[in-house]
Amino acid sequence: MTRHNRPVNGFSKGNAVPFTRISLLAGQSLETLSAIADSLDRAMIESFDVPENDRFTLFHQHQPGEMIIDTNYRGGPRSDGFVLFHITTGRDRPDATKRRFYHTLVDNLAQSPGIRPEDVMVVIANSRFEDWSFSHGTSAAA
Repeated sequence: MTRHNRPVNGFSKGNAVPFTRISLLAGQSLETLSAIADSLDRAMIESFDVPENDRFTLFHQHQPGEMIIDTNYRGGPRSDGFVLFHITTGRDRPDATKRRFYHTLVDNLAQSPGIRPEDVMVVIANSRFEDWSFSHGTSAAA
């Protein structure tokens, strides 16, 4: 803890940092990847109860044919601009919080870098603190 009683790096047992894997087609510019990460970060801070500066995001860029998706399942039509956000979090959020986050993320991405709402899919997976180790082989629950 810091001297202000805030968790070090934003992580405490009540505030688990989400880890996000983003899958999209290869060939995106660094500017586009940065805009996606920034849009995600703003949505997490604004509507998913995540503190500032807690960014753990990995991009997975796939070659054509490596992302096999139903272009119309529960939305769409999806295009080659499809982006999947798989978010692992250390605590569950209420359904209303998740819905607010989905809308905020899609709105942010539409503004920058211009991703169509039909092309955004989000999966949230919850885990326990015992499932995380941020470094040194130490459980986050310790």
